[in-house]
Amino acid sequence: MPGKQAKILAADQIDDLLLFAETTRYPLRDRVIVLLSVKAGLRAAEIANLTWEMVSDPNGAVSVVLELRDRAAKKGHGRIIPLHASLREALSTLREKSEPSRPIVLSERGSKMKARSIVIWFSRAYRAIGLNGCSSHSGRRTFITRAARLVHKAGGSLRDVQLLAGHRSIQTTQGYIDGDTDAQRALISLI
Repeated sequence: MPGKQAKILAADQIDDLLLFAETTRYPLRDRVIVLLSVKAGLRAAEIANLTWEMVSDPNGAVSVVLELRDRAAKKGHGRIIPLHASLREALSTLREKSEPSRPIVLSERGSKMKARSIVIWFSRAYRAIGLNGCSSHSGRRTFITRAARLVHKAGGSLRDVQLLAGHRSIQTTQGYIDGDTDAQRALISLI
């Protein structure tokens, strides 16, 4: 499917995206949006539907896991995703300035931000930092590809990546994973 999927982001491009978020009217919210995409692999609609209840422990503090409920996930396939340290820190900072009864990602008017608005936010951000072929799904593809490449170091398998992505089928997960041309060259040289 070359050319039909959102592009994968390099580490420096993620840094550029986070720098862009710092320049917006809502830098904390926008940092959380970026990190939910690249560090938790959430879709735009899942980011929009996320509530504080899903990221809070019983004491009300930000938890070490994100419990994406069925009602917030695509096709009702909720999942539990361990929170990356940088995402947890960003959520904790945003939590200090938010009401626990409100959605995590709020629009300018103070209501729940719609999935379409998140898609548009990413489109504007990528345009502003000069990245072509990227979309709100680029962070998700980056998350899944990186997880697939590193899962063996954690003692896991592609099934773990599938569960984190919330895919019903392992084939769907495999379709998200971008190949590594350097690894392919090294592999061919070994044959």
